[in-house]
Amino acid sequence: MEQEVFSAREREHIHENRRQDAERLVVIGNGMAAGRAMEEFFAKNHPPMSVTVFGAEPRVNYNRIMLSPVLSGEKAFEDIIIHDEAWYAKHGVTLRRGEAIVAIDREARAVETAAGEKLPYDKLVIATGSQPFVIPVPGANLKGVVTFRDLDDVALMHEAAEKGGHAVVIGGGLLGLEAAAGLSLKGMKVSVVHLMATLMERQLDPNAGYLLQKAITERGIEVLVAANTEAILGENCVTGVKLKDGRVLPADLVVMAVGIRPNAALAKAAGLECNRGVLVDDFLRTSDEHIFALGECVEHRGQCYGLVAPLYDMAKILASELAGEATGGFIPSVSSTKLKVTGIDLFSAGDFSDDDENNEVVLRDPSRGIYKRVILRDNKIVGTVLYGDTADGAWYFDLLKKSEDVGAMRDTLIFGQAYQGGSPLDPTAAVAALPDDAEICGCNGVCKGAIVTAIQSGGLTTLEDVRTKTKASASCGQCAGKVELLLAATLGESYQASGRRPMCKCTDLTHEEVRGFIKSKQLKSQPAVTQELGWKTSGGCPTCRPALNYYLLCDWPYDYKDDYQSRFVNERVHANIQKDGTFSVVPRMWGGVTTPDELRAIADVVDRFKIPTVKVTGGQRIDLLGVKKQDLPAVWAQLNAAGMVSGFAYAKGLRTVKTCVGTDWCRFGTQDSTGLGIKMEKLLCGSWTPAKVKLAVSGCPRNCAEATVKDIGVICTDSGYDLHVAGAAGLHVRATDLLGHVDSEEAALEHVAAIMQMYREEAAYLDRLWKWVEKSGLERLRAAIMDDHDNRKALYERFLISQRVARRDPWAERAAGKDMHEFMPLAVLSPALPLAAE
Repeated sequence: MEQEVFSAREREHIHENRRQDAERLVVIGNGMAAGRAMEEFFAKNHPPMSVTVFGAEPRVNYNRIMLSPVLSGEKAFEDIIIHDEAWYAKHGVTLRRGEAIVAIDREARAVETAAGEKLPYDKLVIATGSQPFVIPVPGANLKGVVTFRDLDDVALMHEAAEKGGHAVVIGGGLLGLEAAAGLSLKGMKVSVVHLMATLMERQLDPNAGYLLQKAITERGIEVLVAANTEAILGENCVTGVKLKDGRVLPADLVVMAVGIRPNAALAKAAGLECNRGVLVDDFLRTSDEHIFALGECVEHRGQCYGLVAPLYDMAKILASELAGEATGGFIPSVSSTKLKVTGIDLFSAGDFSDDDENNEVVLRDPSRGIYKRVILRDNKIVGTVLYGDTADGAWYFDLLKKSEDVGAMRDTLIFGQAYQGGSPLDPTAAVAALPDDAEICGCNGVCKGAIVTAIQSGGLTTLEDVRTKTKASASCGQCAGKVELLLAATLGESYQASGRRPMCKCTDLTHEEVRGFIKSKQLKSQPAVTQELGWKTSGGCPTCRPALNYYLLCDWPYDYKDDYQSRFVNERVHANIQKDGTFSVVPRMWGGVTTPDELRAIADVVDRFKIPTVKVTGGQRIDLLGVKKQDLPAVWAQLNAAGMVSGFAYAKGLRTVKTCVGTDWCRFGTQDSTGLGIKMEKLLCGSWTPAKVKLAVSGCPRNCAEATVKDIGVICTDSGYDLHVAGAAGLHVRATDLLGHVDSEEAALEHVAAIMQMYREEAAYLDRLWKWVEKSGLERLRAAIMDDHDNRKALYERFLISQRVARRDPWAERAAGKDMHEFMPLAVLSPALPLAAE
């Protein structure tokens, strides 16, 4: 229902005036979109038109994009004015500043101001912009909570900054970060709270987001990602911000910068068709032929816009429509993003999401904080992310917009416009052709000439030799491949490759080198690792991502959050997939011991879910085979109800501790092997390891539990416990090595946990324990565990710390609803019915 604003007599008066006067154009809104439309219109050969512009703000049109420099003090309001008083006068525009339109009468074709004045129009443009979104939490209306949309907001922030204190910016998008930087420059202590794990996640990939977070943090601004606001604290004015995890941040000022919503209330009240915004066609016309709309208030083909580039494109179309010129209509173009924070160079454009149809070219320079990524599809640029060096942003953006084929320059594309036209060299020849003063190792400032001289004069033959002598590749390791190429080029046929096996195609570093750098450089996220260690891809690959996820979990249990997508399918769904697509479920049976109640519970589950096969495993457990994926949560819930938990039969972690009956029943038993096995399994369960780990405890040297072919085995003797390591009984068969002897159960538990932790901290991902021992050396392990009391204690304590984070039952979590999307059956789509022939 449209609003009844004018009486019949008033409408007749308005129509009579319209017949006597020239065509009237009324514009509601004096923002950047409306201003650009007027600018474009006046530049055309347009018909005579009387133009009146209503602006809710008491000032002329200014550049809202430049509010950030005004906040920081780098610019004044006068510096960001787009149209001054003279411009309005020159073009005969009547500017009604500080006057809001409260109603539109479409039948009378007139608008009404807040003061009650009625003004007729022949054509009306709605450009009411957007409203900042304020998250609906307690305290959102307190004094000291502001948004960041106009000059009045800046004035409020300036007033708060003069008093100093703490500011919390909620929202780590473009606007929030600019606000944080400005307030920091004004002397406030600033914290940024961002809901997502990556800053500016709509414009940046995780790698650029990591570099941005690092740069913001280095400016003294606290950044909290994956943080959710629960409440804003205070009685009459804001005093703090409480997060969902319980943390409380002090705050004298809170800035909401979490997004915008189209301001379509006026249009909706007038009966115009609206959805999220005012609905417009390709020519910016609303559902009323006399009314146009543009800018952030509109919705075009289901899309609303908040960046300036598409708004300016709308302005061109609207200007042509008002001038009576034919156009092809508004076609959304790709937008680019830059951050207006002094000293931070950032550019992004297009689509940079992971896609099977996309491929990418990546360049990283960790020592200079540079990251470049160009995404290609069918040899055309579809997206780019640049950090640290954005000089070629405009060039990439132009190639993207023009959809040019870049296949001929793909090999040099990432180096920018200045490097086009050259032909790629063989990698060894390319390194050999470098001048002697060319820098090979940026971290340590080592040039090619110094490395070649060291190789020739020092008789160096391996990467490790060069690293020790020159420090080249000793920091981030990114240049290791170049150093090896220099060795090959310098030594010629006498060079023998080191046999180093890089972790994957994404890096020249080995697993061990990556592990070392994660610790020494305190890298605590996958983007931190891939950037600081110079990954050749943007987000890793199926080989390195699971490994990095494990290394980070192991080294930083309190700081790093497990990346669900970096796990193999069995670990994602916590069950082993079988050849027919069903899964097997193995509940844990501590030390191989079960009870009648557990057996009955298993039988009930088998009957209820019609599980076809029940199998006793070699690890003294029961395997339920043939469980449908969608049934897994219900199966787990029923087993949980009987007190049973996940057996981790799918995991790179502790699988089983096999035991014999020991002194409880066996005539030859020397110790309580069953009891020790149960204690050991309960101590170690839930721990993630580089590869699966199986243990056994045998009650006497007869070794009924086969402890001498396990990763770690304990043989009970009359005098105590013999500890064995590095056995295997799969594709590779290997008897254990005797590590040493301990006298008590407590000592056995401590020593075994210390072995596990040392293996966890040092081994390459997917290396079984026996392979790690062969690489590292049995004597080194013996010295660290059996001989070095303090080291063993430290390893044991670190293991316990890790267990406090890791030890939980994933079945119970998923039975309660976690990751439920993994267990939803795929929809079955019926074929479309054939259409009748015409």
